[in-house]
Amino acid sequence: MKQPFKERIGDFMAGKGFYIVLLLCVAAIGISGYYLYTTFQNVAPVSGPVRVTVTPPAVTQTAAPVKPTVPAATATPRPTKAQPVASAAPTPAPTQQAADFFTWPVKGEVLSAYSGGALVYSETMGDWRTHDGLDIAAETGINVLAAADGTVVDVVNDALLGTVVTIDHGAGLTSSYAGLTETPSVETGDTVSAGQVIGMVGDTAVGESALASHLHFSMAVDGVAVDPMDYLPDQA
Repeated sequence: MKQPFKERIGDFMAGKGFYIVLLLCVAAIGISGYYLYTTFQNVAPVSGPVRVTVTPPAVTQTAAPVKPTVPAATATPRPTKAQPVASAAPTPAPTQQAADFFTWPVKGEVLSAYSGGALVYSETMGDWRTHDGLDIAAETGINVLAAADGTVVDVVNDALLGTVVTIDHGAGLTSSYAGLTETPSVETGDTVSAGQVIGMVGDTAVGESALASHLHFSMAVDGVAVDPMDYLPDQA
């Protein structure tokens, strides 16, 4: 009795089928190898070093700020100094001239002369001191005259010399009349002429009361005492 077809196939595979499967596997491997070999043979061999070009990514550059062009400094010419215009020299004020004519304020004997800084004995004060003027003998009530033209600049009551009138004769020269009566004939600011009455001899000079009645007359330049005899004329 014949075996069924499936059983015969099974027996065949169990006997010789293993070798057939093995042969098929070897054939498949051979075909695959041949295919791979053929593929590599078709690829052209690369000779020389292989150069790989790498393209760097584009970098966006920020434009550097453009500095504004500064024009070259040009030398500025220095301004020419204007030459000062010579102006007319100011006319100096006329120098006040000192009086050039002098007269004796009273006529009389000189009891005490100008000491020029030397110490002289004072009978009234009982000590030694300078005498900065002339003591001219004159009776009480005798008119006292301005020694020169000028302006009355002071009328005072001095503790030792009594009533004193001072006249400015210009250029710093002054004359003073001491021992007058309490009310002189002139006031501060009055303009007087040489020989004009300015007051009368009095008895107000207690600092010289030991002497006979007299006028104490003195002169100064810029406040410094000078000898009146250098200005007064000789008595007739």
